[in-house]
Amino acid sequence: QVQLVESGGGLVQTGGSLRLSCAASGRTFSGYNMGWFRQAPGKEREFVGCISWNGANTWYADSVKGRFIISRDNAKNTVYLEMNSLKPEDTAVYYCARDTDGTGQFDYWGQGTQVTVSS
Repeated sequence: QVQLVESGGGLVQTGGSLRLSCAASGRTFSGYNMGWFRQAPGKEREFVGCISWNGANTWYADSVKGRFIISRDNAKNTVYLEMNSLKPEDTAVYYCARDTDGTGQFDYWGQGTQVTVSS
């Protein structure tokens, strides 16, 4: 079993920054790609970005490219989402998830952390 726990959400003004963390426990963390997703009220969940198992590669949605940075520390079983130049449209619940087999199929999800960007 894998448990993912997000933290670091909160209220921030437009243009501000936040760093989210996702701590993993349970089975092996370091061997898996990890993803970040978000869901705004009344909208479907959307992909934010992901990071390869060794941190060598990252991929981002166009909406966050150049503003968000994903990193990981396998020694701490933690993946991070650094969010800069935040906009009101970034307001959402943010989730981390584990990629089952590197094909973009995510099997374990955290409970989410709320990020609110005020205008």
